[in-house]
Amino acid sequence: MPLPPFTKAPGEPPRARLLCRLLAVLAVVLGTALAGPAPAAQASVALTRVSDFGSNPGALTMYVYRPASLPAHPPVVVALHGCTQNAQVYADNSGLPRLADRDGFLLVFAETSSANNPSQCFNWFQTTDNRRGQGEALSVRQMVSQAVSAYGADPERVYVTGLSAGGAMTAVMLATYPDVFSAGAVVAGLPYDCTKDNSPYTCMNPGVDLSPDAWAQRVRDAYPSYNGPWPRTAIWYGDQDTTVAPRNATELRDQWTALHGLSQTPSRSTNIGPDATRQDQYLAADGTVAVEVDRVPGIGHGTPVDPGTGTDQCGSTGAPYFPASICSSYWIARFFGLDTSDPGGGSGGGGSDAACWTASNYAQVQAGRATTSGGYTYAKGSQQNMGLYNTFVTHTLKESPTGYYTIADNGCP
Repeated sequence: MPLPPFTKAPGEPPRARLLCRLLAVLAVVLGTALAGPAPAAQASVALTRVSDFGSNPGALTMYVYRPASLPAHPPVVVALHGCTQNAQVYADNSGLPRLADRDGFLLVFAETSSANNPSQCFNWFQTTDNRRGQGEALSVRQMVSQAVSAYGADPERVYVTGLSAGGAMTAVMLATYPDVFSAGAVVAGLPYDCTKDNSPYTCMNPGVDLSPDAWAQRVRDAYPSYNGPWPRTAIWYGDQDTTVAPRNATELRDQWTALHGLSQTPSRSTNIGPDATRQDQYLAADGTVAVEVDRVPGIGHGTPVDPGTGTDQCGSTGAPYFPASICSSYWIARFFGLDTSDPGGGSGGGGSDAACWTASNYAQVQAGRATTSGGYTYAKGSQQNMGLYNTFVTHTLKESPTGYYTIADNGCP
């Protein structure tokens, strides 16, 4: 759809004219990108609306999906829909509720409206909504507080993910509330604060190229007094995306690897899923995956899904912008450490009983507690990098649950 012409109203100041132009461009571009035929009729996921969760300065709506069987103090995942979508559409098609049922976590769906944005986009590009302590960012943070107080969710295991404008808002939440979110997954989103000196349209496509340090500084400026650990971040993109250019995956990688003090060269790369999605991982000093980039071949803009009943399948193609390829929600749950279908699927957790072994990397591999690849040793399950495969490097490995090993050099159990 071509962009409409812009005319100057009599006496309209230049700044107001520019703001109107930017908002109109964003509404048309994102609205056109995510608009499509109405979803086919299907059974809807049962969501519970929460009407009172704080001052709600961003005028958002909160919905909760609570599995029938939920452990005490469960993790919580916040999900943010794309433009022209709503909470129900994202719940019905993303596959997240099925994973919540299986893995035992609480789901919070935040929803915006046409009153906030003509195309029902989260306002990731507005300073009134993408700063700590105000607007939509504060509303989402208040939803987390409500989940902790009303449902007993674990405040140390809070995660966020979203598509497109919801993906950009995911980056906003990780930047403005790194003390709240342990990790996030940005699906077809943008680096935080790209619109500080660029229009939303330019940020989306062709994208903006900054140095890793410059991108990282924009996140640091979001909460200048913060000195804690930065959230772990996964980045998902379709390599045929013409709405939010795949270049943004690289810029997001630069932003978050720089925050973690890591190189922009991946520690390891592999192919995952039925479509050979390329997964690049950037490991922290302790071997955990601090940043991950997943580039999905052959698809455009959307949340990748893989309908079916297999362990690594989920989601539905019953609405636009849920392309059939790989179940991204499954791999995102693994990245968050929530997957319980395979002891090796997450980043730890499980039962309270733990066994520990201290030995050389060579001995750990021979005992079946670790594997070797490319001259390096990796703990089975967590895949933490233990260093060179030899008899000189020694680590303590903790096993919990059975078959899942993590480095525990600082103490065990």
